[in-house]
Amino acid sequence: MKETNRMKRVNEELKRDISNIINYELNNSKITGLVSVTNVRVTPDFRYAKVYVSILNSKNTKATLAALKQSAGHIRSELAKEVSWRLTPEIVFELDETLEYGAKIDSIIKEITKDLKKEE
Repeated sequence: MKETNRMKRVNEELKRDISNIINYELNNSKITGLVSVTNVRVTPDFRYAKVYVSILNSKNTKATLAALKQSAGHIRSELAKEVSWRLTPEIVFELDETLEYGAKIDSIIKEITKDLKKEE
């Protein structure tokens, strides 16, 4: 299904607003490390928003993700204050591991190039 321009704008607005709420307004000691909202996908009926987050330098990534899921209701109520929509979507958090995967691939490439330079 192709994403319309309107849905792209909605997703970007939610991404920005949810990121601000998590980083500046949410006070939960269980959320550790750097939490980045990497993507948001809203269903066409605006009932659900799947929020992909990347968690870096966390003491416990699973505990941080669980704390975010527990705080979803609070984040949703804060989001309702930011956006003036008839319906505020229910937030579902998912862990986005693409940044970690990219860092792992990058370190592997650096190791290979270092080994190749030693052979020369």
